[in-house]
Amino acid sequence: MIEQMSLRDLGVIAEATLPIGPGFTAITGETGAGKTMVVTGLGMLLGQRADSGVVRSGAAQASVEGVWIVPETGPVTERVREAGGDVESIGDGRAELIVGRTVSSEGRGRASVGGRAAPAGVLADLADHLVVVHGQSDQLRLRSAVAQRDALDRFGGAPVADALAAYRDEYERFRALDVELSSLTSDRDDRAREAADLRAAIDGIEQVAPQQGEDAELTQRAERLANAEQLREAAASAHQALSSDDGAPDVQALLADARRVLERAGDPRLEGLGAQIAELGYRAADLAGELAGYLADLDETGPHELAAVEERRAVLGGLIREHGSIDAAIALLETGSARLVELDDDGDRIERLTASRDAAAAALDDAAAALTAARSPAAERLGAAVTAELRALAMPDATLSVAVAEGTPSAAGRDDVALLLAPHPGAQPRSVSKGASGGELSRVMLAIEVVIAAVDPVPTFVFDEVDAGIGGAAAIEVGRRLARLAENSQVIAVTHLAQVAAFAGRHLTVVKASDGSVTASDVRRLDGPDREAEIARLLSGTPDSEAALTHARELLATGAAASG
Repeated sequence: MIEQMSLRDLGVIAEATLPIGPGFTAITGETGAGKTMVVTGLGMLLGQRADSGVVRSGAAQASVEGVWIVPETGPVTERVREAGGDVESIGDGRAELIVGRTVSSEGRGRASVGGRAAPAGVLADLADHLVVVHGQSDQLRLRSAVAQRDALDRFGGAPVADALAAYRDEYERFRALDVELSSLTSDRDDRAREAADLRAAIDGIEQVAPQQGEDAELTQRAERLANAEQLREAAASAHQALSSDDGAPDVQALLADARRVLERAGDPRLEGLGAQIAELGYRAADLAGELAGYLADLDETGPHELAAVEERRAVLGGLIREHGSIDAAIALLETGSARLVELDDDGDRIERLTASRDAAAAALDDAAAALTAARSPAAERLGAAVTAELRALAMPDATLSVAVAEGTPSAAGRDDVALLLAPHPGAQPRSVSKGASGGELSRVMLAIEVVIAAVDPVPTFVFDEVDAGIGGAAAIEVGRRLARLAENSQVIAVTHLAQVAAFAGRHLTVVKASDGSVTASDVRRLDGPDREAEIARLLSGTPDSEAALTHARELLATGAAASG
């Protein structure tokens, strides 16, 4: 529940603190005093959209802060900690959670959860576990088939929830198979063309049989062959220097002479140097042999080999132009075969997918039937329970029934759910989306919440003038039912009806004052004579009318008796 809410520079409210607490809290005030701003502020704490229009004139920003009492463990505290915030334990398994929201006059906003900045979406996530808000727009929403089905599902509890979860699993499985099959069949011609192009590309690559790095190696080889004469001259000159074939002095002969001279000297040290020179002679002989082999290779090559290399380079160049690189062509050869197998398998795959989809459709049909079977008895119970509540809400002859009929399958099942209202005996039941007045919708919505709260309790209910369009005895019963709802949940009601406010355990009023230039509002808790005067004002427009005060005291006594 929300224990306290503080507002600053929100609409006409300069600064106010609302002590709310458990039970039924009524909020009243003159028209234009800012009652709606209280609901607006609460909506900001619940992650609803806020813009610069809510900022009080002349203020830099509007801010709202709320103190919630939440279970110490559970989805709320888990989500708070996921967002980086925390709660403070207050004992008895309960914890205090502080959330805040600001919006500047330029429209920039910030939110905080449990002492840490957080996206406004986190507030919206928490709202799903904390509060249900009903305003006049929600009465209109009740006219929609989706809202009526949601009301039935909430009332249906675990049996409906389990059946709906099972149905949604089957629905998603069927949808996935159906989308895959539709895509496969509709793209069959494109896939056939892809297979033909891929097969041709693979055949071309296999004919060329490229090797990793082959293009770079051929480039080097072509450069060598193109410069064969210069290379031959360089190698021959080096070979002549190392090992002369015409008797001219060469490196090997000179080294041999130097070695013999040192060996004849008879000095051990010179003999060691002679051994090293001998090693140089052996190395020179080896180099001369390698150069001879190089020259022999050059003699065996010629223009014909260069032509073959250039031809191979041209073939590889075609692959590079087509695929971007030799590596890409080799990669296509490796991956394309698997893709080709997949494309060539289309016929068998379509047959397998069709069988799987048909099986999924049968399972979906069974799940839909199970969901209908769970909803139907819940619909009968919901209709009977709401009818009983409507009779207590000054609609003694009204009957509400919940019709479950087969409709178009969707993610929520194949059931069309309609709330049918017969306002008096003999009247033809008509959907509340067509035949209910605003006042009737208010009472139907309240009756539904009272009934559902018994099986699916919500920590906090907020009602923003949902009593619009009703009065008299009906208003008294609305107040009585809100008090009853507050026995198990926190109830906050913004109202203009004395008959509703009289049943509240806590009464707050939004007071407007004007200094001629700036209008501001404050929030005060009313007790005793002050509350009697406010109830009298709601009844007659004047807080000091004796007749109105007498009536106010009677209403308050009735409300106190109901609460007791």
